[in-house]
Amino acid sequence: MFTKLLIANRGEIACRLIRTARSLGVRTVAVYSEADAGARHVDLADEAVHLGPAAPRESYLCVEKILAAARATGAQAVHPGYGFLSENADFADACESVGLAFIGPTGEQMRRFGLKHTSRALAEAANVPLLPGTGLLDSVDDALTAAGRIGYPVMLKSTAGGGGIGMQMCRTPEELAETFETVRNLGRNNFSDGGLFLEKFVATARHIEVQIFGDGKGRVLALGERDCSVQRRNQKVIEETPAPNLPVSVRAALLAAAVRLGEAIQYRSAGTVEFVLDPESDAFYFLEVNTRLQVEHGVTEEVTGIDLVEWMIRLAADGTFPDRAPEPRGHSIQVRLYAEDPQKNFQPSAGLVTEVRFPDGVRCDHWVAAGTEVSPFYDPLLAKLIVHAETREQAIAQLASALAATRLEGIETNRDYLRQVIAAPEFAAGRVWTRFLNGFAYRPRTIEVLEGGTQTTVQDFPGRLGYWAVGVPPSGPMDDRSFRLANTLVGNPQDAAGLECTMIGPRLRFHTAATICLAGAAMRATLDGVAVPYHQALSISAGQELRLGAIDGPGARTYLAVRGGLDVPAYLGSRATFTLGQFGGHGGRALRVGDILKVNEAEAGRPPLGQSASIPTKEALPSLTDAWEIGVSYGPHGAPDFFTDGDIVMLFSTEWKVHYNSARTGVRLVGPKPVWARSDGGEAGLHPSNIHDNAYAIGAIDFTGDMPIILGPDGPSLGGFVCPAVI
Repeated sequence: MFTKLLIANRGEIACRLIRTARSLGVRTVAVYSEADAGARHVDLADEAVHLGPAAPRESYLCVEKILAAARATGAQAVHPGYGFLSENADFADACESVGLAFIGPTGEQMRRFGLKHTSRALAEAANVPLLPGTGLLDSVDDALTAAGRIGYPVMLKSTAGGGGIGMQMCRTPEELAETFETVRNLGRNNFSDGGLFLEKFVATARHIEVQIFGDGKGRVLALGERDCSVQRRNQKVIEETPAPNLPVSVRAALLAAAVRLGEAIQYRSAGTVEFVLDPESDAFYFLEVNTRLQVEHGVTEEVTGIDLVEWMIRLAADGTFPDRAPEPRGHSIQVRLYAEDPQKNFQPSAGLVTEVRFPDGVRCDHWVAAGTEVSPFYDPLLAKLIVHAETREQAIAQLASALAATRLEGIETNRDYLRQVIAAPEFAAGRVWTRFLNGFAYRPRTIEVLEGGTQTTVQDFPGRLGYWAVGVPPSGPMDDRSFRLANTLVGNPQDAAGLECTMIGPRLRFHTAATICLAGAAMRATLDGVAVPYHQALSISAGQELRLGAIDGPGARTYLAVRGGLDVPAYLGSRATFTLGQFGGHGGRALRVGDILKVNEAEAGRPPLGQSASIPTKEALPSLTDAWEIGVSYGPHGAPDFFTDGDIVMLFSTEWKVHYNSARTGVRLVGPKPVWARSDGGEAGLHPSNIHDNAYAIGAIDFTGDMPIILGPDGPSLGGFVCPAVI
């Protein structure tokens, strides 16, 4: 067995490889880019080597740097995982040439299966069924002639494509002519190969693949098949084994065909033979071979009870190869959790992850934790959630519960999208095909921030209590009476999370139907350009836009409540935003353009709005004016120790004005300066307002120099200034 193994990858697969190697007593070396300096796989490994900048070509794709890392650390083997260099034949050869064991197939096997047109030729020689198609095409005219012979629709493919890149379905000669050069350029730009060929397109095709494992000497095992038909843009989203609704005879023929193909070239290590299956006839056709470990290998492991990574390491170390394939038991399903926004055409999402929670008792291969920064440089895969049960129905139920219990907050993910897909009748019946998701209607429960406003934050009532003694303020709404009123009017409990909007409010697009209420200072509020009232429950339809303009009258803050409350993670028992601490609310900050807010799912059996939606009486409404008389308690720092008697009279009799530089930390007041009863602060400082650290209370009026400040809900719990009164 090896003593040290280098992991030439990142993300969840790097974490998985490190865990398996450690279970075998093998020390591991991680490699990382600048963007991944704080990544989980770096912390998990015994050693870590910095490769360079975030760009893959300067880090994870740089063969010379990875080989140098192996030399410097004394690694004896390299596992490439999947992606990056995992199917790079030159990298495999380079490892072997310097005495490093490459844990995977040989470079020559990668070359023979790496190009789809040569892979088809190998399949044909091994008597594996093929779709009607062509060899490499020299020109668009050749393509048009061949497509006429095959019959439309056809699939135009880059021979070096992968991950759904370099594939285009063409229904007519015009479409084929228009896309020919586009697909050729995709192949050149992404895979340095512009070779194209055609295959017959099966309209409702299923994507079935067979996991194989070979000893490199001619013996190959088939470890069952996987159904990977749920795809988006030719990229797999959900995988399962065994494939549902697959006749026993077809399954046996699929496995036998995959073994024949592997045996034909004495395949070594793990690989996957992929097929297209026509559900109308149950006929299957060869698609391609992936000469690496697949993202979806976990479902095979769950039903067979094996560790494919361990098999790969043992084979590379000492040629260990099992006598036979284990009998699959039960059913396993995997979903891929991506950092992407389904509402925005699956636009990748980057940023700070504020909450991560996965359910117990379910396998989850992941690389994220609260505080992880998801960069825009790499594949957006965050985690794979994998369930295993006796039956498919039980596995689906288990997966639904697992997804409901999963929390990935701070950035957008496809979690809710996956929940809706597995709840679809077609999925439940096992009647899906590769383009099933093209017509799938996703129903988001989100609000999109089109403009953030001056300072718009998520708050709840009463805020973050119990941590004042250690310096964590309560936060929460500045005007909690208006905040609670808005919640009451939409039928929420008073502590439901809502928005606090300051001076100029946000512009919001609702992607879900909602009931809202506005309260507090009156902003110029419109819904699709039509003015909306305050203190009244309003129904909003999906697609409508709410705009909150500038304050029009006294006050500084408007509150927006949404029926059900905003779905943001609790931090230290509250969903209130503390911007200075950078925690709570949405990412610990004020809202900005592009943010997505989720509305809590409606609770079953919740009563209708009823009277809670009615306009309250005038007496029940908070009275907002531009002049306030505030009741306070005198002390703890008064006359004659700190202030003169005249100073205290001045404090209580002056009409103070609010300074423009006021905030949630404190409201600064403009007025006369005190005379002071002492010349300085003694040991505490030069100014007479200085004292040694003193415990503050929310609403304390402290003199910072000669200016009084009313401590706000985000203010400090300790300070060095005198406080002559507390609200």
